[in-house]
Amino acid sequence: MSNQAQEAREALGARLRGFRKDAGFASGRAFAVATGWAESKVSRIENGKQNASEDDIRVWCERTRNQEHIGDLIATVRHIEELWMEWRRLFQNGAASRQQKSLPVYARTKIFRIWHPTVIWGTLQTAEYSAEVFKQVVQLYEITNDDSDAAVAKRLERQKYLYSGNRIFNVLLAEQALYTTFGGPDVMKAQLDRLLAVMRLPRLSVGIIPRDARLAVWPGNSFSMFDDKLVLVETYSAEISVTQPKEIELYAKAFALIKQSAVYGQPARALILSAVQHFDRAR
Repeated sequence: MSNQAQEAREALGARLRGFRKDAGFASGRAFAVATGWAESKVSRIENGKQNASEDDIRVWCERTRNQEHIGDLIATVRHIEELWMEWRRLFQNGAASRQQKSLPVYARTKIFRIWHPTVIWGTLQTAEYSAEVFKQVVQLYEITNDDSDAAVAKRLERQKYLYSGNRIFNVLLAEQALYTTFGGPDVMKAQLDRLLAVMRLPRLSVGIIPRDARLAVWPGNSFSMFDDKLVLVETYSAEISVTQPKEIELYAKAFALIKQSAVYGQPARALILSAVQHFDRAR
């Protein structure tokens, strides 16, 4: 969990602890008896070790006679959940809705900083490559509403921002991203051809980190920066939204350090063409 989400959860727990004590429950055990909960649950919520659900908030406020705070605290819970959103919850209605959600963020962003160590960034993907990615998403998260075609369409819709407005796209890919195979050699060759084509766009900068490059910082997870207002970090379990200025500064510093190892222009194209030759031989 990001520092901001954890701090918010701990602050919520401290506030609920205050409600409990003010209501005359001297211990977590006494409150657990009154609510029918396990004592460990009360302790975890108060110490920021467990998320409180909206129902938990209602029960807590009713038992401590703080009903007037229910709306405010539920809003706090929802904000914490937004900072740490599990993929299973995001995909409970399919994958397309998550892609749709990104469009307004792209529309208002002026400067993008993207780091992907193993996969081609979604906005630069071909339809075929993207479809193979979403096949894996559906399998991993056991999405029952398989709307992969709609998800691909929404992902490709983001490409319009490459051609409109004065947005600046700074994209860093590790050389491994050129070889991570989705769909076989033909799909990969088409994807690499697409990458070579978009590199000519005037407001898109694509840097490649050679596999033998010395790094000033370890690669870490992929992340996307939207101006200096939001960073999205993807893990297997969740998408983390970083909005705290100090944390955003840290990601900006990491991006600058990774960028020091990147090659651009003809050296970057040469790495991509080597990958194309690799998939030619694999056919």
